[in-house]
Amino acid sequence: MATEKLYYQDQYIRNFTTKVQKLDIDESGRTYAVLNETAFYPTGGGQPHDTGKLNDVTVYDVEEVEGEIRHYIEGPMEIGTECVGQLDWERRFDHMQQHAGQHILSAAFEDTYGYKTVSFHLGKETCSIDLEVEELTDGVSFDVEKIANNIILENRPIEAKWVTEHELANYSLRKKLSVSDNIRLVIIPDFDYNGCGGTHPNSTGQVNAIKILHWEKQKKNIRVFFVSGNRMIKQLHEKQHVIGGLTSLLSAPQEQLVRATGKVLQQTKHLEKTVDELKLALIKYEAKELIDGTGLAPGRKTMKVIFKNRPMKELQLLAKSIMKETSSTLIVLLSENESKFQLVCARTDDLDMNMNQLIKQVLPMINGKGGGNNQVAQGGGDTILPAEQLMKALERFIES
Repeated sequence: MATEKLYYQDQYIRNFTTKVQKLDIDESGRTYAVLNETAFYPTGGGQPHDTGKLNDVTVYDVEEVEGEIRHYIEGPMEIGTECVGQLDWERRFDHMQQHAGQHILSAAFEDTYGYKTVSFHLGKETCSIDLEVEELTDGVSFDVEKIANNIILENRPIEAKWVTEHELANYSLRKKLSVSDNIRLVIIPDFDYNGCGGTHPNSTGQVNAIKILHWEKQKKNIRVFFVSGNRMIKQLHEKQHVIGGLTSLLSAPQEQLVRATGKVLQQTKHLEKTVDELKLALIKYEAKELIDGTGLAPGRKTMKVIFKNRPMKELQLLAKSIMKETSSTLIVLLSENESKFQLVCARTDDLDMNMNQLIKQVLPMINGKGGGNNQVAQGGGDTILPAEQLMKALERFIES
């Protein structure tokens, strides 16, 4: 196909002349044009599509569907129109750097440690490969990254070659091909031989550099995240900006940031523990004040309190503190938090009443959910009625 020849064999084409052969709308209502020749790369092989313009009309997506290259456009066009195609070159060259970087990195992993690449993803900010291995160490990562960057420094040629199935015997391919015709190889001599339809620069030197960022476990594989070329410079700039900010905030040089951050985290944990202890002391004091202020008489009694913006954890701690300081007491604590109710029902050990059953009688009134056990239950719901009305409903259920 003419389209294959143009966008595959001339990697560095930026502008080209073409003609609109077909205009149509796909099943999702998007308008697309099919051209007699194109330099726009369609999504495939782990690589995203090109973008750009046809005359002044924006091309925002490119896909290969049923053997035709569809250019999804944002403006009007007519069949037979001769137009100039213009690629977004910054995007195209970025994809070329990332894709070639993946070839180099995958070859370095396999040649040095036997770790095969089973998939590749070229993302908007970072790229990733999945390695057929269950773990990866810092030493292996550093070693492979160094080998990959040495290949880049050597500025080896990157060749694209169309071959027949019979000619494949002349090449040591890294993986089995999925096609038997229109076979295109991407070759870094004496290093990597791959069947690939993506776009790449003419030499490894144009990849500029590769940096492994981090990795994570993915089922039985390891997913390695990396960047190449201009993305690496961008990552370095962003990280340096963050490090500069941390250096200023922590009053520590870059090489001491980990230690300084660890010290701050330890101090924060200590302060959080102190705050929690003080909160608990205040809640115990509040519980005593509520008991004294309510003037609970001997015999079974009910303590009902409505709060504003009290979190569930505080209501639970307060209920437990009251339970420890009194007897024969049923406790109902209700908090109205913006558009939500928080509710805790509890009783002392010497009462025989099921709090789980009690709370579940009122939760439907507020579209609520919750539950608990015989002694303590909690839940929440929507503030679709006044707090006082909800409390009165609870009183009725308690007295019934």
